[in-house]
Amino acid sequence: MKIYKYGNNVDTDVIIPARHLNDPDPKALASHCMEDIDKDFAKTVEQGDIMVAGANFGCGSSREHAPLAIKACGVRCVIAKSYARIFYRNAINIGLPILECSEAAEGIQPGDEVSVDFATGVIIDETRDMTWQADPFPEFIDGIIQSGGLLKSLKARGVAK
Repeated sequence: MKIYKYGNNVDTDVIIPARHLNDPDPKALASHCMEDIDKDFAKTVEQGDIMVAGANFGCGSSREHAPLAIKACGVRCVIAKSYARIFYRNAINIGLPILECSEAAEGIQPGDEVSVDFATGVIIDETRDMTWQADPFPEFIDGIIQSGGLLKSLKARGVAK
């Protein structure tokens, strides 16, 4: 598990550049994720890795492609100081776990071993022996994430086909 750390105001155009939006395939989007600020990200990210960022992560356009590209890369979750509201909602809609915790976003460094308990919101940096508390997801949002996204959640409950 690796930590990828970014600063404030990482916008959706940086997460997935507009020039790659014509391909709706999540794996194709993943291959270009973060390439304008971290050219090696898509080549080195592995299943279970964690993104950490500053304030206002996912600002910019309302495209759902941004959290979809991150999820398709295998990122386990994103921990940030704060999120742009539309990015937050889009992430939940596609089942990408995101946690807001300023202290963790500041304290976690690349190379650290980090574990996250989504049920409690506890974030543990095992390398630095530090623990932070994020707000856990309400039960209905946790259900959406556990189902893999809003549409899958609705289908599982028999509300959508």
